[in-house]
Amino acid sequence: MSITLPLASLAETVALGERLGVTASPGDVITLAGGLGAGKTTLTKAIGRGLGVPAECYITSPTFSLLHEYPGRLPLYHMDLYRLAGEEEIEELGFEDYLYGEGLCVIEWPERLGGLTPPNRLHIDLYFAGETARRAVLTAHGAGWQAGIGKLLDT
Repeated sequence: MSITLPLASLAETVALGERLGVTASPGDVITLAGGLGAGKTTLTKAIGRGLGVPAECYITSPTFSLLHEYPGRLPLYHMDLYRLAGEEEIEELGFEDYLYGEGLCVIEWPERLGGLTPPNRLHIDLYFAGETARRAVLTAHGAGWQAGIGKLLDT
């Protein structure tokens, strides 16, 4: 199941992220794809706000550290796999523990997961639609996320 959401402004992107954070459940996985500057980290910051990550925990892209963990209603595990070659490196780093942990795992550059890609996840492709406008294509993988998209849109 896929839906396309026009995000006409930064405020609409932030609102989507906050709804994702509010509706997240333990063990949820969200994968984010899009070009550089498409808004993956901006969306993750908003997800963190929806999870109640304290304001003093500034959410940044983990491009160089690969993983950041933030406290909130659920822990937020924010991964950026851009610098990794593939699933072998991910296994060596022990990231599988986060994929099936008690928090919400948000993964940028998820194609690096290969065979480790969780079967139950929400995948979001972000596309440029203007200077601050984006188009988000949300694709539910697994029954839980198919129901979750409906819940997300109802909030």
